[in-house]
Amino acid sequence: MPEQSSVTTFVVEERLPWSEDCAGSPERGPFDGGAIHEGGIRRTCSIRKISSLGVTLAGAPGGSPGEEVTVELDTGQRLPGTVEWTDRGEIGVRFTERLDVVALINRKLVSQPAERRTMPRVEIRCAAYVKCGGQLLPATMRNISSKGLQIEGDELPACGSYVSVFVEGLNMPGGEIVWRRDRLAGIELLDELSWTSIIPWVRTVIRQGAN
Repeated sequence: MPEQSSVTTFVVEERLPWSEDCAGSPERGPFDGGAIHEGGIRRTCSIRKISSLGVTLAGAPGGSPGEEVTVELDTGQRLPGTVEWTDRGEIGVRFTERLDVVALINRKLVSQPAERRTMPRVEIRCAAYVKCGGQLLPATMRNISSKGLQIEGDELPACGSYVSVFVEGLNMPGGEIVWRRDRLAGIELLDELSWTSIIPWVRTVIRQGAN
């Protein structure tokens, strides 16, 4: 059986990674590994979602709001912060200093074998259009990886539909809608999208948002 890809999400916007879903994510993993240090004790956990301002940890025992902790990423980087909330086995930690998320993504890519480098899941919001049959439907892209993306919209094609997604500045292969939930849909791309295409596009979107 092939190894499952990590579904840890890297939020490249300047916000805390739990603004919309404080806890209880439908994602069951696998996530990137990590650890939390508190009171001289190291406990392993999983990195569910991370941004420049904080991180959501899954399977992290202990921790109380206001407690100072250090989060250890699978790259070995250690980030001091403060526990903001705990709920159902998850902990939200606000970092003491800002993290460069794009640099973190680059470090993760470099750590992979060159022939098997794949872009992790990046949360970034932008306008998109979904073409299915003769229809061109407006949508919002919520996240993207080398193998697929998540979109949101009022009128999305049914599960099993083959679609084309158009996003300014990024050429994407066609894909199939593999799940639908309310206004959300997950699209699996028919061909893998190269990280060398996604990274420059992400940097452009961030730069445009800052202007």
